[in-house]
Amino acid sequence: METSTTVPESAAALHAGIDALTDEVIDGLRSQLPSYTAVSADRLRPRVLASLRNGLSLVQRWAEERRSARGAGRADGPAYGIPETHLDEVSSLARSLPVEDVISAYRIGTDIVWRRFGEEMTARGGTAEDLLPIAETLRAWVDANTLRIVRSCRVGLPGDAPTAEGRHAAKVRALLLGEARGDMSLGARGAGYAGGSPADGQRTESHADDAETVDGSYEHSALRLPFRARLPEVSPSGEPGAAPAAVGHAGPGDRAFHRTVALLRPWLALDEAGRPLVTTVDGDVAGLLVGRPAGLCRSLILGLGAPASASGVASEFTRATQALRAAAGFGLVGAYTREELGLRATVVALPAVGEQLVRLRLAPLAERGEDGAQLAEAAAAYLRQGLRLDAAARTLYVHPNTLRNRLRRFEEITGTNLRDPADLAEVWWALTHRKFHGPTD
Repeated sequence: METSTTVPESAAALHAGIDALTDEVIDGLRSQLPSYTAVSADRLRPRVLASLRNGLSLVQRWAEERRSARGAGRADGPAYGIPETHLDEVSSLARSLPVEDVISAYRIGTDIVWRRFGEEMTARGGTAEDLLPIAETLRAWVDANTLRIVRSCRVGLPGDAPTAEGRHAAKVRALLLGEARGDMSLGARGAGYAGGSPADGQRTESHADDAETVDGSYEHSALRLPFRARLPEVSPSGEPGAAPAAVGHAGPGDRAFHRTVALLRPWLALDEAGRPLVTTVDGDVAGLLVGRPAGLCRSLILGLGAPASASGVASEFTRATQALRAAAGFGLVGAYTREELGLRATVVALPAVGEQLVRLRLAPLAERGEDGAQLAEAAAAYLRQGLRLDAAARTLYVHPNTLRNRLRRFEEITGTNLRDPADLAEVWWALTHRKFHGPTD
């Protein structure tokens, strides 16, 4: 199937204005990440510019191959290779920044580029169908580059002499983020209640607290479930619908950390010394489990990856992170994989597609002010109540005929048919995107 020419044309337009796009991304990073405020724009510019060029070139090549009868075409636009010094430069930058912020910077930059890409597509008459197929491709590219950069960043713990507990937490974090080296020993075995392990998941007496390493090595063939978790009332600030965050990040000595670990203890994988394979990542508790927890429906928000050996832990931890963020953003409590959250997780992972659908399905309502907002609210209530008109009318405190009239006007103004499954799905995605990510500029 051939793809629309709007895709390569839109990418070429962004190439032509890449200097302005670079400045916009840098402004976004410095406004959203406090640690990046301390870094000069001149220091950030070559790194951002290289990433943008490679991402846009990928889109152009992909679109040209889709249009080629044999799928072997090449883009007419410029193609860029990653400079050999690029990863070294980013690694140097990461030594002065939190590794979580380096990862967040890629997400922020991608969101900005996707918004601009959607605008260029709209200006050329492109549709959501043109944009959807390349979304996963570019996201996979971003994930791969992020993983390469994280692996190149040997970010240590603050201080010159970290404790044994700190070294253990750093090793677990390295495994989850794809930083682990061959000399990192993490002997893994069963959960806290198996094989005579200490019931509280602590080290056995035969291992000193100040031991430099842990005996044994990680069992590369053992399957473990990467997880990322937080308490329902402890959500990092900035997420839609999140409760006020606790002061500081969860960590050893923090009440939220200990409560989360206590809830998960029966399922936590342990190292050879009997210590749970658990750490913190960007304020959340993270680590490895031996099985899927049960009975946590109201006690924890838990994102899970699929069982994986050591080589697959990092990619599955990324999926666990996406599941956690989707569940938290939609007010869900319990344990979820990304697949179990379905389109909810996709709405979180692909904000640019949501922005495109907002412009396609909801933009005409914005011109009508309060009246348009009322019609959008009517459609949202209708969807929330499973297309049951009377139930939706009760939630809005209006007569069913009033709601029926509002839905008819919604269809007329937006050009939507709420009886068409495709239109219905796009309206749901657009409304859900706006609720989760906020209004589209």
